[in-house]
Amino acid sequence: MSLSLIAYANFPSGTTGEAMAYYQGVFGGKLEISTFGEFGMEGMPADGVMHSQLITDHFTLMASDAMPGAETSWGGTRIYLALMGDDAQTLGGWFDALAADGSVGMPLEKQVWGDTYGILKDKYGLEWMFNISAS
Repeated sequence: MSLSLIAYANFPSGTTGEAMAYYQGVFGGKLEISTFGEFGMEGMPADGVMHSQLITDHFTLMASDAMPGAETSWGGTRIYLALMGDDAQTLGGWFDALAADGSVGMPLEKQVWGDTYGILKDKYGLEWMFNISAS
């Protein structure tokens, strides 16, 4: 038996492909995108993203366009995507790349528990926590 937790994001209609291509540029990996049109989904934009997944050496991120009305009917949740590890060069580079077009809530800096930590919101509104373990 295997279990896994994979982040699955919903983006406003029509923006998922652009967002996922951006994340591929930051993290690398293989990006797969399926459109509503490919599956013959009526009532949805043919070029809208029904499902996408970015598979990297470190994690998988999935996403789709939000269904019409989802922003108002579902409200929203408060969630962070947390990237943690001891590879300071990789994690620091990812932080800088996501922060370049986003906003930093807490700069990446050494904390009282000894690790380097920072928070940011990327240009697509996803919030990220980075924790780089002390060597």
